[in-house]
Amino acid sequence: MMRLAVMLILMAAASSADTFPAAFFVTDVAENDTLNIRKAPDPNAKIIGAYGPYTLNIEVLRTTPDGKWGLVIAGESNGWTAMRFLARSDHQDPTAFPRPMRCFGTEPFWSLNVTTRGDEYQQMGFDRRDLTMISESVATNGAMATFTEGPTSSRTLMIKRGYCNDGMSDREFGWQATLFNDAPDESTVQSGCCSLDTNF
Repeated sequence: MMRLAVMLILMAAASSADTFPAAFFVTDVAENDTLNIRKAPDPNAKIIGAYGPYTLNIEVLRTTPDGKWGLVIAGESNGWTAMRFLARSDHQDPTAFPRPMRCFGTEPFWSLNVTTRGDEYQQMGFDRRDLTMISESVATNGAMATFTEGPTSSRTLMIKRGYCNDGMSDREFGWQATLFNDAPDESTVQSGCCSLDTNF
């Protein structure tokens, strides 16, 4: 019931302006060139990173008001890159939970990866655990998926667009995560951030 209520909140919060974060790929960059990531949305700003000409799964968190620059993850922080060299990915099924999606948190450190090859959960001090997605639902402002882990345990992950910080770096992320873990001996709730970016 609690998870259903949160999902309804996600749907109520949806708006047509919620088009970011979104996945992009590099386009129109020569094979021997790179697309620079800069400290500020300015062609003269310091270069703090770069993408190769065939880089995929770049997550743009938001753009400048004129749409010319996009905020991306750059190492332990964020930077800006020229949107004219990025094209929006069309591989995402709008009715399905986003893939690839990496979610993670602290206290204790945990991660849940939803990939095209399969889904997995990892918590510090324990072995990696394979998951099987059994249900998913999508709203404009977020999504929810439930996974089974063996015959008696399940995990329900809810993501929502919004500012998030992992508490370990200066990086800004564009998704907030809540993970409900249900097992016969214990039920817990974990929180963290998520990203569509597979380049950091």
